[in-house]
Amino acid sequence: MSIADNLRFIKETIPPHVSLVVVSKTQSVVHILEAYQCGQRVFGENKVQELTAKQKELPSNIQWHLLGHLQTNKVKYIALFVSLIHSVDSLKLLKEINAEALKNNKTIDCLLEFYIASEETKYGLSWEEAMDILKAEDLVALKNIRICG
Repeated sequence: MSIADNLRFIKETIPPHVSLVVVSKTQSVVHILEAYQCGQRVFGENKVQELTAKQKELPSNIQWHLLGHLQTNKVKYIALFVSLIHSVDSLKLLKEINAEALKNNKTIDCLLEFYIASEETKYGLSWEEAMDILKAEDLVALKNIRICG
């Protein structure tokens, strides 16, 4: 089945209120463009360097999601165009996302990442750490981020 056939099938199958995020990591710009030409507008990448390279080559109306671990020093590279960060694992990172979003006069949607694996190489928050972030007085001042989940 081609990319177009797969996308058509998926879009016909999922409920209208569900957003399809095509994870394009390791895929070429050509393949992403093929999905784009079929009407797909939301793509996810897990590496900042790969995301920034692809973003420069593809249409500007793509909604980009960052799926992978994000270091605070790399937020500046994606803040201008990213629409959702799936992997927030600290208040420090939220503050940096907010600062870069403010510089770009935008609000960036964020998802808190929870650690549920038993692997040392995985990232995320414990339930207690997430509650600490959500209760933090500092969070109220962050006007350029929106925690969506």
